[in-house]
Amino acid sequence: MKAKPFRLGTVLILLALPSANFTSAAGPPSEKVKIEALIRAVEGLKDARFIRNGTEYDSSSAGKFLRRKWEAQGKEIATARDFIAKAASSSSTSGKPYQIRFKDGKTANCADFLTTELKRIEGGKGE
Repeated sequence: MKAKPFRLGTVLILLALPSANFTSAAGPPSEKVKIEALIRAVEGLKDARFIRNGTEYDSSSAGKFLRRKWEAQGKEIATARDFIAKAASSSSTSGKPYQIRFKDGKTANCADFLTTELKRIEGGKGE
């Protein structure tokens, strides 16, 4: 049994397929994806406490709170850095910074934690 030769059209289609996959490869994450990743990073701190206006919350509650604040201030937040500065740094009521108390007892400002996390998400590059 003799194999049928490829036709030129079939060859061109096969050659075009791999390049189509490369051109549609995902680029850097969008700002929305970065913000979601920041919120998930807070939610992932299972043994930490989120401190807002002197009251401690678990990581799940903190994530829900940050999402609500993002939704409420959505028009003012275009980038992940905007999210950190305008929604996830301090209380709009009292002006007190949000903090995270880690399992080892160390405390960090939420803005500092999220800025470090954002640099990791972006591949280590700064502003």
